[in-house]
Amino acid sequence: MNDANHLTDDPTDGRRVYLDKQSPAAYRALVRTADAVRTTAADAGLDRILVELVNLRVSQINGCASCLDVHTRAALRAGETTRRLGVLPAWRETELFTPRERAALALAEATTDPADRLGQDRAYGEARTILSDDEISAVLWVAIAINAFNRVSILSRHPVRDAAPTPPAPPAGAVPAAEVRA
Repeated sequence: MNDANHLTDDPTDGRRVYLDKQSPAAYRALVRTADAVRTTAADAGLDRILVELVNLRVSQINGCASCLDVHTRAALRAGETTRRLGVLPAWRETELFTPRERAALALAEATTDPADRLGQDRAYGEARTILSDDEISAVLWVAIAINAFNRVSILSRHPVRDAAPTPPAPPAGAVPAAEVRA
């Protein structure tokens, strides 16, 4: 199918296929996987902020503007602070993240760079002292799922368009807004 609605113009490398539109059944299967991952994370006791930190860190490493846009807004809705979001790329250099979050972020980075076996071993070793097997599995699945969505968005060149401004973060202790896809 070579429908113009499924392609974008890009002068540097030609026209890109929007994978989600071109192969909707495959994309729906990926969305169902994300739904299962979200349930797995919740069942393991991972809060929405930790899940969004993993989504954001993986998307930062991969350079996925579309996923960064979606998950920054989701993190803010869940109550994450702009301060922590601002220093997330340098999370190891701050004391703003809990040991649990640090273990999850290290696992997310190791999942995103599977060729770094030594980094994987270190991340896994640290995680084993902090996270349960269910939590480790859930973090790894969150990282695997967002890596897949990053690939779809990057290869499709999904645009980030100016939209309505992000609502301010809820006050501390407020119930998070409606959940968004992992």
